[in-house]
Amino acid sequence: MEAAATQNSTPKAKKNMAKEYLKGWVPYRIKRYWFYAAVTVMVMVMPWIKIGGHHIFLLSFDHKKLEFLGVQFDMQELYLMPFLLMLLFLGIFAITTVGGRAWCGWACPQTIFRVIYRDLIETKLLHLRKTIKNKQKEPDMSKPENKVKKAIAIALWSLLAFVASANFFWYFVPPEEFFVYIQNPAEHPILFGFFVGTALFLIADIIFIKENFCIYVCPYSRVQSVLYDDDTLMAVYDPIRGGEIYEGHGNERHKLYSKKKELLAANPNAECTTCESCVSVCPTHIDIRKGLQLECINCLECVDACTQVMGALGKPSLVQWSSERETMRHEGKTRIFRPKVIAYFAVLTAVLVALFVMGSKKEHMLLNINKEGRLYKITPEGTIKNAYLFLFENTDTKRHTYYFEIEDNKNIRILQPKKPFGINAGRKKRIVVVLEADGALAKGLKGNRPISITIHAYATDAPKKVTVLRKASFMLPPESLLKQKRK
Repeated sequence: MEAAATQNSTPKAKKNMAKEYLKGWVPYRIKRYWFYAAVTVMVMVMPWIKIGGHHIFLLSFDHKKLEFLGVQFDMQELYLMPFLLMLLFLGIFAITTVGGRAWCGWACPQTIFRVIYRDLIETKLLHLRKTIKNKQKEPDMSKPENKVKKAIAIALWSLLAFVASANFFWYFVPPEEFFVYIQNPAEHPILFGFFVGTALFLIADIIFIKENFCIYVCPYSRVQSVLYDDDTLMAVYDPIRGGEIYEGHGNERHKLYSKKKELLAANPNAECTTCESCVSVCPTHIDIRKGLQLECINCLECVDACTQVMGALGKPSLVQWSSERETMRHEGKTRIFRPKVIAYFAVLTAVLVALFVMGSKKEHMLLNINKEGRLYKITPEGTIKNAYLFLFENTDTKRHTYYFEIEDNKNIRILQPKKPFGINAGRKKRIVVVLEADGALAKGLKGNRPISITIHAYATDAPKKVTVLRKASFMLPPESLLKQKRK
């Protein structure tokens, strides 16, 4: 009766019913656009933000340092990088387990760039494409005016590609240095080459390769099938309500019903209108009604299309952002907090805690100790001298005055330098250090022997904050050699 009433309704009545049913509905496409805008602003602005003189994130190979959340780490402190990489990969795996390829549809640069080029430039600005809702139909390039529009679209995207390439390199070369470097490409050919090469790749990828990159090149689609389970959220067609459009299993499924009459003949209760709106709107050119496919990037465009069509009939969408358990098989609600997800987030929490614990132990001074080539020197008075090269680095944000002492052997004295020395923030200084000891330490020795000493280096103006301990060796000669020197 309800279906008959719907079919017999006037166009005006149907329009009013659709308007009432879809009242307050915001398409996922609009939500994605706002999310893309937020991500773009964040990614563009973040390289310019500094905390305490340091960037939020900067991995500089030129200066051999990592800046993370306003804290600077020297290359010797890159023990944090494995934790950051684990957070990245485990985070993507956890998101995929919960929300499918949410990264691909909502945050991947490839998807964002294609939306900017196809939906914004080609469709909205230049009207080269007729509508955003049909991504299967390519523009008619036999028309001269379309060729001009295409050239303008390529020019606009080329400009944006160079901006995107520059933005990428700002995370490895500070923006203030980047603009200086590219003004002299001959002096920085590697940076300039990678900058231009990345921009050219983005032009070729977004204009010519298109979503084929997602389908054939990106390895993520092959990984996702391992991470999915029955409760993973994704774009899912409801075959029980809509009817089985395809027969067979997996990749061997082939089209069975292309018209509503054919579908109803086999499935009298089928609600699918066979309008194929969900097919024409798909950027990767798949039919979501066929089931889970590697090419699906979870952009939810098909959910929007079906929501609008079924909403006009006063019914919920046949394609939902849901799980196979809930929508495809109707076996109950989707379980978000399941053992696999809890395990992922437990490991992520542990890695995050470890990252902050390790980061909190950052040394505000780095010290490398290298022994001079000569093992030792014996003076006519019978004292033993060892020479070293100390490399101090001030990794703090202000100037400090440094000195050091021998922590665990009072018989070894500092001969040089006699006074503390200053180092500016972010600077290094090499200091020639000479330690001496009385010959009595070598009593009974029959050969050269090193003894372990502990160097305690500190900032005299902040001894509790800026302090490090380093192990070194002090070489002693055999006692017989000392006696010969005295004679």
